[in-house]
Amino acid sequence: MSSFRAQKMAKKKQEILRSAAAILVEKGYQGTTMEEIAAKLLMTKGSMYYYFKNKDDLLFQCHLMIMEICLDGIEKVIESDRNPIEKLRCAIKEHILLATSEKSMFMALSKPHHNFSDEQLQEVLGLRKSYSHYFDRIIHEGIDKQAFGSVDVKMVRLIILGALNWIQEWYDQNGPQSADEISEAYADYLLKMLVK
Repeated sequence: MSSFRAQKMAKKKQEILRSAAAILVEKGYQGTTMEEIAAKLLMTKGSMYYYFKNKDDLLFQCHLMIMEICLDGIEKVIESDRNPIEKLRCAIKEHILLATSEKSMFMALSKPHHNFSDEQLQEVLGLRKSYSHYFDRIIHEGIDKQAFGSVDVKMVRLIILGALNWIQEWYDQNGPQSADEISEAYADYLLKMLVK
């Protein structure tokens, strides 16, 4: 398969996943069928099965897609030559901007234990763990370079990720603050826990 064709298929698959996630969030996982998703996307059920084995596989692929985007983003932050304060600020902002621009995808991720095989669940939880560890690495680096106070790294990371993930519950794109403004405020407040 040519790389152009492969890229085109990958792009189409991403478009399907984004749209499907919005439908799953709106109607609920149990209340949605593959036929309904296909109909909303103006596709045949057969063409849906070309991309996904079933609805569980579709949800699993949603997880893989969004986690890949998250991990790509935070790896770039980790590998940058920014200082630890700027790395953490950037990681917080990236997460919020992604969570607000991909709101349906993030909301579809909220309950991974329900529909996956053990193997799929282990893969999803492994990706989430990798993402968490990047935050730990930034915090440890900040402590080592004395940019951050001596903190309980795991506890601080849990507080940060808990705060970042809660945005799904209240963010409204028509609200008074833009995603950029919210990401700046979150970074300012969360960094106060750490910066000496």
